[in-house]
Amino acid sequence: MAYYDNIHEIDTNLDGSELRIGIIMSRFNIDIGEGLLSACTKELKNLGVQEAHILLSTVPGALEIPIALQKMALSDQFDALIALGAVVRGDTYHFEVVSNESTSGVTAVQLDMGIPIANGILTTETEDQAIARMSQKGADVARTAVEMANLLLRLDDTPE
Repeated sequence: MAYYDNIHEIDTNLDGSELRIGIIMSRFNIDIGEGLLSACTKELKNLGVQEAHILLSTVPGALEIPIALQKMALSDQFDALIALGAVVRGDTYHFEVVSNESTSGVTAVQLDMGIPIANGILTTETEDQAIARMSQKGADVARTAVEMANLLLRLDDTPE
């Protein structure tokens, strides 16, 4: 017996047909970024998001992603945003700085602006690891963006 039988539950909604999605992609490690983007846009289309409702902008690196996301969020043109990029460990501490600060920035924009942001910034030890993950992660963030956009829209419509 489930203890939540009488609790109303909001169903998962992966219908992207009415959604507008903004994507920010880092050009650093561009081959991985483009692999993420390809999988992401393919899945967005599979979920019904119209190509005309997807806007892509690129930035130099992962540290620039949060400010671009913030600007997109401020435009009120999007139901969800997606961050794409790859930070691959090098020989210096810079990997930790870029990984931690880009993730922190994405999270801060999401919470401060009240818009869902699917974080597809890979942080890996090697380029091979990033390549192995880019297709799955690209599709995952597309589904996350659509699901979270629909959830937040539904919560806005839920009576108090």
